Amino acid sequence: MSENINLDYNEIINLIPHRLPFLLIDKVENLIPNISAIGIKSVTATEPHFAGHFPNYPVMPGVLIIEAMAQTAGCLVSYSEGYGREKSSEGKLVYFASIDSAKFRKPVLPGEILYLNIKKIRGRGTLWKFSGVAKINEKIVSESVFSAMIVDAGK
Repeated sequence: MSENINLDYNEIINLIPHRLPFLLIDKVENLIPNISAIGIKSVTATEPHFAGHFPNYPVMPGVLIIEAMAQTAGCLVSYSEGYGREKSSEGKLVYFASIDSAKFRKPVLPGEILYLNIKKIRGRGTLWKFSGVAKINEKIVSESVFSAMIVDAGK
């Protein structure tokens, strides 16, 4: 039987280098190493991008939804590779390598809870590929296939 891990805020910041205001996930649930994870993002009206996107009709930018997927995937990769547990994640970054077939189906608004369902398509070591589906109330709001690579900072 596979592990099923839940990560809180402190565990997330031990795995990925993102910090507020650009840390876009609040927790990770159902992380199964090398297989999948679900990131959770509580969307709040006080987030800085809402001031200009859009005044009087705040909508979470699609690129930030994809970034939240990538941060969830970064936690999956880092945890699966033992960072933050067996070895230090300091000096490691996870960069996008590609973003394919991104689709946006419904606006994401303040007050909603975004569930970021990430599945590994393939990968190990430095290059990984994922499928991501973002949902609110079980309805798909966005989806994408993307790849990421782990690099040493400054290289």
